Amino acid sequence: MASLPLQGLTVVALEQAVAAPFATRQLADLGARVIKIERPGTGDFCRGYDTSVKGLASHFVWLNRTKESVTLDLKRPEAALVLERLLARADVFVQNLAPGATTRLGLGAEALRVRYPRLVVCNVTGYGSSGPYATKKAYDLIIQSEVGMLAVTGTDSTPSKVGVSIADISAGMYAYSG
Repeated sequence: MASLPLQGLTVVALEQAVAAPFATRQLADLGARVIKIERPGTGDFCRGYDTSVKGLASHFVWLNRTKESVTLDLKRPEAALVLERLLARADVFVQNLAPGATTRLGLGAEALRVRYPRLVVCNVTGYGSSGPYATKKAYDLIIQSEVGMLAVTGTDSTPSKVGVSIADISAGMYAYSG
């Protein structure tokens, strides 16, 4: 079997939903080892959106194929230590948690750059890290609404969401491709 271009690269991902999982799925498809960190209990919340694929949501399976997964409660010191060990060996860290969540956990980009200077950090956010909306959460439907997509795909009286999570997929593609 031919080697893939990102073989040997390790990605640690604190991700959920679509945007960051799409980005890291692209990296995995190119050979990177992707370790997905999930919360205890439910894990990635979109795992249970439907039960199409052996009890899991079809798009969850599509976005997370070939990834490794570990459950960590990052508020517990022993779990945080496990994550630190993973990051010490990783090449890339990708996250799409709520704005400020990684900073509160001591995993903000600046803190990680001090501890792991060679680590590439990718924060997938709806509005970026500065500006008036930096602390706002963003979901695909919100972005579709804000850019007028609902009006384009629906009628004047019934705006409609695009069937796929186009804003999240686009965000993931930009995170992956730069």
